Amino acid sequence: MISVCIPIYNCRVTALLKELPAVIRASGVKAEIILIDDRSSDEYREYNSQACNEHKYILLEKNIGRSRIRNLFLKYAEYPYLLFLDCDSIITSPDFLINYIRELRRTGSPVICGGLTNDTSVPPRKERLRWKYGISREENPASLRNLDPYGFFRTNNFITDRNVLENIGFDERISGYGYEDTLFAYRLKKGGITVMHIDNPVLHCCRERNREFLDKSKNGVSNLVAIMEYIDYDKEFINGIKLLRTHSKLRQWRLQSVLALLSGITQPGLKVLLARGFGGLWMLDLYKLGVLLRTGRMKNNGRR
Repeated sequence: MISVCIPIYNCRVTALLKELPAVIRASGVKAEIILIDDRSSDEYREYNSQACNEHKYILLEKNIGRSRIRNLFLKYAEYPYLLFLDCDSIITSPDFLINYIRELRRTGSPVICGGLTNDTSVPPRKERLRWKYGISREENPASLRNLDPYGFFRTNNFITDRNVLENIGFDERISGYGYEDTLFAYRLKKGGITVMHIDNPVLHCCRERNREFLDKSKNGVSNLVAIMEYIDYDKEFINGIKLLRTHSKLRQWRLQSVLALLSGITQPGLKVLLARGFGGLWMLDLYKLGVLLRTGRMKNNGRR
């Protein structure tokens, strides 16, 4: 009935696989575990090999990116429902799969998101930025997420009818980190596909250095600029993302060019502080806005 799909990239997946088989057995339904490694380093492949080889395990010889790899699971999945889990997750409830099955039977929703939690222990300062982001921006109860089901969609923990993925799918033009889930949710909304949120979280357990998260955030902004071209600067999409709303207002007020110049002065200092673990998330927002101002003119923004 359910194919559990786990994309892997430079992460140890053993913690997730330790609990997952027992959770499947407890559910009493037919399920399979599929893992696709998106050309991780040899170090991670060697570490994961023993645990992964007990399941359906595909090793890619070339990195294909976060969107394309999720579409690729359709090739290997046998069952009508696909449950996607990030490889840096840990399942903390024995009823995890049961909760999804119960919701599928109750509502028949074609897409259901379970949410996430983060480790409450404070990490070292050099790894604190991603942790603070997760605590403040990603941990939300289903009651809040269901107020804006598409805006709160995340790929780390969701189940979908395979027909949705076959008909909508992830846009494979987005290859690097950032906003591929936002674009997928936008396509779901445009396609009239219902998204439901429940309180069935996984624990996000991977620690990430501040500098790495900053680089990924910068790449995400570049993806966002590209996405705007793909969707012809749709105002609904712009209004749904705080970063784009702010950028749009600055453009309307004719402040875009001036602030782009100022950001060239402030960006290096912001990056140093954030990389060292200082400052709040408002500084990260300011850093991302500066990246957007300097790298994405978005000439057609707001033409509709």
